[in-house]
Amino acid sequence: MQRIRTAAVRRATVTAMAASLALLAGCAGSVGGGGSDSETAAGEGFAVDASQDEIDEALADLDPVTLKFQPSAMSEKSILAPNGLDVKKAIEERSGGKITVDIVWGQAIASYADVDDALADGRVDLAFTLPSYTPAEYPAFDALGTAMSTLPSSPVASDLAANAAGVQAAWETPEVLAEFENKDLVPLIPMLAAGGYSTMCSEPMTAAKDWKGQQIRVGSAAAGKQVTDLGATPVSLSFPETYEALQRGTVDCDLGQLAPNVEAGTFEVAPHIGVASDAGIARSAGAITAGKKYSELPVAYQQVVFDAMSTTFSTMMEVVIGAKAQAVEQAKDNGGSVKPFEDDVQKQMAKYAKTLSDKTAEKAGVAEAPKALSSAGEEWQKSVTELGFDDKGEFASLDEWYPEDASYDKLGDELFKKVMAAHRPE
Repeated sequence: MQRIRTAAVRRATVTAMAASLALLAGCAGSVGGGGSDSETAAGEGFAVDASQDEIDEALADLDPVTLKFQPSAMSEKSILAPNGLDVKKAIEERSGGKITVDIVWGQAIASYADVDDALADGRVDLAFTLPSYTPAEYPAFDALGTAMSTLPSSPVASDLAANAAGVQAAWETPEVLAEFENKDLVPLIPMLAAGGYSTMCSEPMTAAKDWKGQQIRVGSAAAGKQVTDLGATPVSLSFPETYEALQRGTVDCDLGQLAPNVEAGTFEVAPHIGVASDAGIARSAGAITAGKKYSELPVAYQQVVFDAMSTTFSTMMEVVIGAKAQAVEQAKDNGGSVKPFEDDVQKQMAKYAKTLSDKTAEKAGVAEAPKALSSAGEEWQKSVTELGFDDKGEFASLDEWYPEDASYDKLGDELFKKVMAAHRPE
């Protein structure tokens, strides 16, 4: 399968604060159709390994279309922009220019709270969504996101394995797929867990005693419960307000992914990074979903879009992990530190993560999901190692050993072949 991609992460001066980069998150059969009886969804497709000439022939008699895509980035200059630009290029070039992808930056059409409705009614055609923001509407999805906290943690290898496992577990959990279907949405990647969570604090916070009484900004209810268990106070605060809150001392730390904080300049006011070395924090996972217009496209067009999801996955990983290296560099430049949580914190975190994961899954009616995720994680850890993506050093020196031109195309291709291809429209 041909794959098109641009350089995912480039070292550059980061741009303005991202307003809503929160990420940044076995039912056989195929996606697409969305229950539509429209004749426009009919027609012949092409094989997943088709040549470009064969694809061009399959699309020859189809009318050109334009799809509106809301990725996670705030602008074309964002550190996260490749999450939109790479996918646009992959779809447009594979379609021979017959599909135009119109990128809508910064959730300009619909916020994360409204994007499901916008997809269903056709205002947006493809989007990065955050089902974890509404756990009551996506309980099975939320259970998998919470279970992510039980997986091993490392700067590169474990994040790659966890994300691949999340995609697999989501596709293999009928309840997760049903949650999208109930909203008239088509999952293209039903779970993108993105990067693991770290603490970013004004002062170092690695031992259990350091957590007591601290005010920590969190992005999910599950993370808030874990923070509370460690003796700190979770604070619900929108991301754009976090920098000023840290600067004024209203909160002591942010708990979240490093990528949006690189863009926001957080390490100027919170340069001390704490990282998990075993189990971690529940993630606010996302997904790539399609809506009404995609469901009505000819099957060949649906296949072009779906096939680009291997690019979506690999680019997301390049962006997220590349941003970690930048975060480490920025923390050091601002007189900060990068340290793993001490054993007492790690043990308590791991114990509570398991308890919270099991309770959340049972409540959602997917009691076996954490076990399935763990099993998939072990298998993908082996694949990551076989592909040569092991960690080459410690988190604290990530900025020194992580290659700027890192590519996870091979992992994206393997994930597509082993997991995603079975759900390809046909």
